[in-house]
Amino acid sequence: MKGEFIVKKVNKLIREMRGTTHQQNLAEELNVSRESISKYENDRTKLPVDVSNGFMQKFNNPEFAITLGHEYTGTGPIWLDGPNVDLHRSSVKEKTLEELEEAIHKLRNTSLAKPLVNLTPYELQSVREALEELVEAQTAMAHLVAVICMETGISYTDVWAQHYRSLQSSGYVEV
Repeated sequence: MKGEFIVKKVNKLIREMRGTTHQQNLAEELNVSRESISKYENDRTKLPVDVSNGFMQKFNNPEFAITLGHEYTGTGPIWLDGPNVDLHRSSVKEKTLEELEEAIHKLRNTSLAKPLVNLTPYELQSVREALEELVEAQTAMAHLVAVICMETGISYTDVWAQHYRSLQSSGYVEV
């Protein structure tokens, strides 16, 4: 059930991003058939990775990127759009700071010194709580980057590309 919701969300985003552009025009830009665009929008075919990359290059939509990441892996941040979400940049910034502080506090108070296979149930619970706080912080940070990019017009894909280049030049990832 949860996976179905995410697929429908991706399809909804495709329709929103396409806007008033005809399916045929978008299909030509992405080098796919008009029928494929229709199938992606109507939940008849899952969006292939190469086509999703084409959508990101064309629309540079952070919400789409976050939603796709979750759809493909079933993990990672999910786009927050529930009734209690306030995606105003100031609210997202404050929530991110709050989540980061909670994660740092929990992580500082979690011992990882001994082999993790030797943790007591109490220590293991502390590690689990730290991981949950880190995941909450990761979701908040993802939304802060997305919201700021959307509001300023700073390219979301360029921000990530610069980060990947930095990781590569520092020797953290291989070519």
